[in-house]
Amino acid sequence: MKYSRYSAVIVGSGIAGLYAALKIEQQTKLPDGILLLTKSKLGESNSRYAQGGMVAVLKENKFDSTESHISDTIKAGAGLSDFNTVKFISENSDKVVKDLLKFGVEFDRDENNQLCFTREAAHSVRRILHSGGDATGRMIEQALCKKVAENSNIEIYEQTMAVELLVNANSECKGILVYNDVTGEYETIYTSAVILATGGIGQLYKYTTNPAGATGDGLALAYNAGAVMQDMEFVQFHPTALAIDGDENRFLISEAVRGEGAKLVDADGAEFMYRYDERKELAPRDIVTRANFNEMLENHTDCVYLNAACIDKETLAHRFPNITKKCAENGIDIAHDFIPVAPAAHYFMGGVKTDVEGRSSVKGLYAIGEVASTGLHGGNRLASNSILECVVCAYEVANYLKQSNLAAPKQIDMEIKTLIDSYSEDIDVEELDVPALKKELQAVMWEYVGILRSEKTLMTALEKIEAMKSAFPRGKKCLSKEEYEYKNMLIVAKLIVISALRRKESRGAHYRLDYLNTNEECVHTCFTKKEGELSFVK
Repeated sequence: MKYSRYSAVIVGSGIAGLYAALKIEQQTKLPDGILLLTKSKLGESNSRYAQGGMVAVLKENKFDSTESHISDTIKAGAGLSDFNTVKFISENSDKVVKDLLKFGVEFDRDENNQLCFTREAAHSVRRILHSGGDATGRMIEQALCKKVAENSNIEIYEQTMAVELLVNANSECKGILVYNDVTGEYETIYTSAVILATGGIGQLYKYTTNPAGATGDGLALAYNAGAVMQDMEFVQFHPTALAIDGDENRFLISEAVRGEGAKLVDADGAEFMYRYDERKELAPRDIVTRANFNEMLENHTDCVYLNAACIDKETLAHRFPNITKKCAENGIDIAHDFIPVAPAAHYFMGGVKTDVEGRSSVKGLYAIGEVASTGLHGGNRLASNSILECVVCAYEVANYLKQSNLAAPKQIDMEIKTLIDSYSEDIDVEELDVPALKKELQAVMWEYVGILRSEKTLMTALEKIEAMKSAFPRGKKCLSKEEYEYKNMLIVAKLIVISALRRKESRGAHYRLDYLNTNEECVHTCFTKKEGELSFVK
């Protein structure tokens, strides 16, 4: 097995990971350099699928203020947002946007070269920057990928998966074990700082807007390492995914389309959102999602529709070129035709419990972006806050690490040595149909741990997941990236179910048919793995 040392290892190549790499390299003394890991190719991540935009409370936007953004975020968060976290991220948005511009990120501007702002659901004003019309995530990611690829101090491992965090007897993270899916070889990497930027969990569900790589890997890594996990029951389902199945996910119809005036309708063109919330199409995502889902259940249909014909045709084509193109490929002219839409798993509000500097409960382990739970989103993410959180927390983890000694550790204890040795052992080469196993788990999660939940459905899911875990013939070591992904998916699925069972109320994106009310006491669900068992903590 190969051994190497780096000052910092970043796992994940979405916006959070790319920006963290650039900021750490820019600000921090690095005796052993930076390594950026991606289990696919550089630039393939959940970030690139973010269409709507990025929240930015900018000084030049006279209609906005941090007070307004804080209020909107906390309202959407259903009582679980941390005020100090929300305030910090909001107040630092102007700084990080100006910094992104220096790295070559371009946002859409008007004819006077002023930044364009749009509005999305539950925002009180227009404050969302966008790029390429409806390709914000991709445009930001492309700019940052270019800078990372050009930077000689950042080494990149592609098609390499993190499979185990190296935690010593003092519960300190001293490195990471990785697996190259092309060569089948393992490598032990010692480092003083592991930064998880692995994204979300959408692929745990039958219907999702997330790409194939969103399998919860960082969550499983952190949980197995003993990190405190928070609010794992909160999965956000986007109300408007294109109701046409792709190979691995469903195409997102951005909330910004509703922000520009599109209406949700039934097959006859009748609007229905007024029956669910006075804010109609611009109500928080959990409300719109349940409204769409309820209409589908009542009418025994697979979708509802989005009517964008009320938006000027030129505006549609200019503002939403990718949505226009994707729909046209499926025979839909969005300037005239209804767009068939349905809810799909989209974003994960839970994750590794961290502060805004990315620090987890395990020394040396950091988490930023969707894999982390900072307290910004609470129980229901406010639209377009996700990219903002990615960049602010990436900026702050770099700021924190510049005060740290980042010399890679030169010694390990017996605990880590034993862990490394376990990956040298041979295992039975039993052929597994991993795609079929994944589909089985996805169906269980959609059916029993989806938009509407109850103790009965959750217990059924837990029983089925336990059976799948028992039938999976792998311990620590697996034979392929896909097997490692499936193992991680099983771990994270169980954590979501157990957290959902524990929260006996309906709050934000977590909706219990057997506990319809919201409790007066507002508490987080926090737990960790101790002595091999899940243990809830206060």
